[in-house]
Amino acid sequence: MRALNQLYVSQPALYEVDFAWNGFQWIDFRDVDNSIVSFLRRARDPNDFLMVVANFTPVPREGYRLGVPEGGFYRELPNSDSRYYGGGDIGNAGGVPSEPTPWQGLLSPL
Repeated sequence: MRALNQLYVSQPALYEVDFAWNGFQWIDFRDVDNSIVSFLRRARDPNDFLMVVANFTPVPREGYRLGVPEGGFYRELPNSDSRYYGGGDIGNAGGVPSEPTPWQGLLSPL
């Protein structure tokens, strides 16, 4: 809980625009085959955002593609599969760079 609370207070995108439509954007909520949902949270500054990706299965999804709003490196913040939380320690080695390939109406990371 300590790590989750620290993340929450350190990321304005998680709390600044809680009650307005522009604080939230779905990336994909239709991937029922993989049981994955993904969305963006935005702060008052719309360029301050983070992605939330939830895999609701114990199956790793290597090579899974997601659209992102802009190019760059996407740092992995908490990974609930980390050994720190009792998981299998499968993640993205700290983050992943985007690639300039449109996906889901946005850009796509590797």
